[in-house]
Amino acid sequence: MQNYQIPLVPGPVSVPAVVRAAYTIDYGSADLEDEFFALYQRCAQKLQTILGASTQVTIQTGEGMLALWGALKSTVQPGDRVLAVGAGLFGYGIGEMAQQIGAEVEVVGFPFDSIVDPQPVWEAARRFRPKMITAVHCETPSGTLNPLAELGQICREVDALFYVDFVASGGGVPVDVDRCAIDLGLLGSQKVLSLPPDLSMVTVSNRAWDVIEAVGYAGYDALAPWRTGPAQKYLPYTHNWNALAALEVSLDLLLAEGLEQVYARHTTVAAACRRALTEMGVRLFPAREEFNSPTVTAAYVPDDWTWRDLDQALRAHGMAVGGNYGELAGKVFRIGHMGSQADMELLAQGMDVLRRVLG
Repeated sequence: MQNYQIPLVPGPVSVPAVVRAAYTIDYGSADLEDEFFALYQRCAQKLQTILGASTQVTIQTGEGMLALWGALKSTVQPGDRVLAVGAGLFGYGIGEMAQQIGAEVEVVGFPFDSIVDPQPVWEAARRFRPKMITAVHCETPSGTLNPLAELGQICREVDALFYVDFVASGGGVPVDVDRCAIDLGLLGSQKVLSLPPDLSMVTVSNRAWDVIEAVGYAGYDALAPWRTGPAQKYLPYTHNWNALAALEVSLDLLLAEGLEQVYARHTTVAAACRRALTEMGVRLFPAREEFNSPTVTAAYVPDDWTWRDLDQALRAHGMAVGGNYGELAGKVFRIGHMGSQADMELLAQGMDVLRRVLG
């Protein structure tokens, strides 16, 4: 198996050695020991600081999709109305997930090369009166960043829960859970937090907890046990102590750097990436700079190349970037500059390889 020396995939991102070290330690039983529950509470509090959340944060064992599914199944029942805001693969996909649960779903959709316009959402919400409105902050397949504060205001006006996937933005971009009135904020460990895909985290408002209690969903991904379980030291399964220890290392790194500095680092590296691509004649997706996310850049596969050939050529030079899905598959590729990969030296190495490959 090849070890890529220039990792620029949009997740799972490269895990720093100081974070990996937490996986080499033998801990006790997460079911029984006070030390684990103290660690859990510290991580939850640090996540609140990073996410701008005064609401409770749950930390569960499982990849980020566990957060997406668990939050839906814990709050939505068959027949409930869900307004899905889609401006990319995952925004539309969340609507499809809600349909699988049996919800009545209406989609307010936008093209993949654009971002959400709150006005049509407002009009649909007033007419449809949903129980929940769903949105994605950073659409990694499209490399876009959507507005949240206006959508949060809409949710409060129509008394809907606000469900937000910020898996690919949280920690690298301000998400401001409280300011944006987010009821269910979803995060995964394998993006900006620079861990393996071990953990999923959810910010849960008091409004959401009331709905969770009323729905009563029980399952591995259920949120209900996490309202009191950590405080009572009684969890629904044996937690991943190593992953939680690694999470604290990652959170401490972000907080020590300072959140404003972290956000500036992501913005600076993203701008350098897009500038370099443009200078090489590679077209950005989307072309409008104000739509682009600080954590990932999407670009068209250059003319006279197939994605397969470009990918193989880059990998031959030790560089890995991301392909794409759905209607963007084979047309648009992605460079992940999030977390540990929001690094100017790493980006420069990657851009040098791309220049050589494209000639």
